[in-house]
Amino acid sequence: MNSAKMRPALVGIAAVSLAVAAFGGVGKSAPRAEKKIEGAQAPKGAHVLFTGKEEELRANWVKYGSEEPPGWKIVDGAMEVHGGDIATKENFGDYWLHIEFREPESRPEEHGQERGNSGVFLGRHYEIQVLDSYGIADPGRGDCGAVYNQAAPLVNACKPPLQWQTYDIIYRAPRADENHKITEHARVTVFQNGQLIQNNQEIVGPTDGHEPGPDEDFSQPAPIRLQDHGHPLRYRNIWVLPLPPHGAEHY
Repeated sequence: MNSAKMRPALVGIAAVSLAVAAFGGVGKSAPRAEKKIEGAQAPKGAHVLFTGKEEELRANWVKYGSEEPPGWKIVDGAMEVHGGDIATKENFGDYWLHIEFREPESRPEEHGQERGNSGVFLGRHYEIQVLDSYGIADPGRGDCGAVYNQAAPLVNACKPPLQWQTYDIIYRAPRADENHKITEHARVTVFQNGQLIQNNQEIVGPTDGHEPGPDEDFSQPAPIRLQDHGHPLRYRNIWVLPLPPHGAEHY
């Protein structure tokens, strides 16, 4: 459990405040949140990855680790998890990712990681957990909003199953020297449903057990990956705004 746990203030979903959060954390003077954040429109310069159309799924995503089309289905304007992880065709460096998800209704006998398990992977191998953790008083490193197995969310911001939820994720890729040795770890700030749940949190290496090869450079732009863990979650309204230094010309 994160020893720095505190009750965070609600914050605005604005590009400037999010970028500040990404590279220095959110301070006490952060503006208050807008009430409506579902269906947030992509700002100028963003890469729109999915708004509900089958052709967007085919154009922007592949089955992870291949060039095959994704096996996910379109249901009521959302894509439903099915047939393996998917990843963006495009690579991204530092960015603000907006994504909306809906947890399925779990059976009474399902507990913990059996309840609507999925994940949003940044830089291929850094997971922000997606899970039905509604009502858990003291969420841990495997609950919704956690940097999986590394950092628990600061607060449980989950809604009940079958309600749409939002993640606004500000990701800063790791930095490396000319020999691909990491000089600065990746960092992430996450807002769930408008509440700050990860504040400039350091990510110390892959969360999925991946062992980097000697020539693998985690500082380079990489796909965004969505996990299939065998549960029928749905995702919608996905867009990415590149942030400095990987796309500052519009900012």
